[in-house]
Amino acid sequence: MRIFGKILLYVLGLIIVAAITLSLILWIKSPNKADPIVDVNGYVLPKSISRIEKINLGGLEQYVIIRGADSTKPVMLYLHGGPGNPEIVFMKETNTAIENDFVMVYWEQAGAGKSYSSDIPAAHMTIEQFISDTRELTEILSKRFNQDKIYLMGHSWGSLLGILSANKHPELYKAYFGIGQVCDQYRGERVSFDWVKEQAAIQGDENAIDALSKTEFPDSLADSKVWMKYLMFERSYVNRFGGGITHEMKEMGPVVKMLLNAKEYSFRDKFKYMGGSLFSLENLWQEVIHRNLFNEIDSLQVPVYIFQGKYDYQTPTVVAKEFFDQLKAPQKEFFYFENSAHSPNMEEVEKFNAIVKEKAVL
Repeated sequence: MRIFGKILLYVLGLIIVAAITLSLILWIKSPNKADPIVDVNGYVLPKSISRIEKINLGGLEQYVIIRGADSTKPVMLYLHGGPGNPEIVFMKETNTAIENDFVMVYWEQAGAGKSYSSDIPAAHMTIEQFISDTRELTEILSKRFNQDKIYLMGHSWGSLLGILSANKHPELYKAYFGIGQVCDQYRGERVSFDWVKEQAAIQGDENAIDALSKTEFPDSLADSKVWMKYLMFERSYVNRFGGGITHEMKEMGPVVKMLLNAKEYSFRDKFKYMGGSLFSLENLWQEVIHRNLFNEIDSLQVPVYIFQGKYDYQTPTVVAKEFFDQLKAPQKEFFYFENSAHSPNMEEVEKFNAIVKEKAVL
């Protein structure tokens, strides 16, 4: 028994030392500072901008991370997905090239990432409030960078917020770029569910077939808790079959690694990231799932460019294309990405950036 006790203490000691070591490494990797933009020799570009700034939007302190190789370039406000999933760390890993042509403003929305706090009132977490925050931030950026209008880019949930903002305040934007466009997410979720069941059958995945056959699709009156449980389950299969965040990434491990390596986040920011994601999803999903743009927007007063991956089954391309076809705009184009799922801006970077640059008429 004494030998067993000594072994147990030894194992516990190793676990404690490993936990302390990993925490120290993570703390070192979390300086909470903006990474400078440098040239091939490592020198900071003289006209570049790379800053983390705290601002007040809608009465709440929120954060933006501003990055660009040339601070005189046009401003692009980037609205992240989720709700509740800021994307600065993913864009930095996959698509810093876009910062050569734009001053990219990555907004950590209320209740998400660096802007998450347990003190945020649920009353702030509405689509209309987020549209108001988007307008307020746009006006701040236009004034700061001395630009009459800026560009607006939204990914996933950000595409819903973006198109609604462009529709309500067209005078503020030169053009709208939607990636993984949300338009009727309730229908989109049905398409997604049917697709994963079809893929399970095609691949002969008996475990998936069995699990999915026992899963009920939420009805229109389902509350957020039902949806959150369903989404966490169903999205695991969407990712496994190549229709999720990216076509090639089947698991969430790479995403977690990117987050843990993010220099812009503090040690605390990294631990509260998931809390903000769950908080945002819980408070915003009911509005997202019941918003149907087919009944709400038939025209926009700004140019509209939609980017969809062939394999996107988080915001299914078939639904986005039908919405695009009925939409009227001064200019509009729909771009398919043959090798992408939900994130062509991070999967087919050269093609994506070339199109954005061309359509922005830089």
